[in-house]
Amino acid sequence: MSDPSTPQEILRALYDETLVGNAPRVLELTRTGLDSGMTPESMLFEALIPSLEEVGARFERGDFFVPEMLIAGRAMSGALDVLRPLLADTGADSVGTFLMGTVKGDVHDIGKNLVNIMLEGAGFHVIDLGVQVAPEKFVAAIEEHRPDVVGFSAFLTTTMPMFKANINALTKAGLRDQVIVMVGGAPVTQEYADAVGADGYAADASAAVKRAKELIQRRRSAMTV
Repeated sequence: MSDPSTPQEILRALYDETLVGNAPRVLELTRTGLDSGMTPESMLFEALIPSLEEVGARFERGDFFVPEMLIAGRAMSGALDVLRPLLADTGADSVGTFLMGTVKGDVHDIGKNLVNIMLEGAGFHVIDLGVQVAPEKFVAAIEEHRPDVVGFSAFLTTTMPMFKANINALTKAGLRDQVIVMVGGAPVTQEYADAVGADGYAADASAAVKRAKELIQRRRSAMTV
């Protein structure tokens, strides 16, 4: 089979190779697309992100497992390393700064990483604190980076109470009113987010991007009134 040459062929190949986690091929196709004049946005939104969303759907159905999720995410990250500076060079203003971390006691990061990738693709500057992030580390990072949004991620029901502990730490440090708090993760619900006093919740990565934009716009509009 000949190498893909048209934009549609390249997008299809990017989608397929990301799905199976073929990182070298994804990187090669990304560079081929750029050399042929394709935009970073088209490859991100028409191939890479849809492929990773399909990986997530297959994981939820039990067709994929953690290893498949990880290798697909790594393949996507390699492409994003190439595309990120080009997306920044388009001259588009940053939508905002999003500080993200998985809460203390929780080492799961696949969902968080997918959200980060989609946030970056949507124009956010993302600061990822990693996993097992203690409340005091969130506080220090907010003081240092002054993000628009801080995101708390939890995959386990046993670590979800850390949302409230983190928010309490922000309040004690005098930071609660200075940052939008979003929460998410597999067991999290809108009701739980409301109960702990979060500003926003999203059920998936795509919804997280939309919700973050809405909350930032609402805050900025309120500040100009």
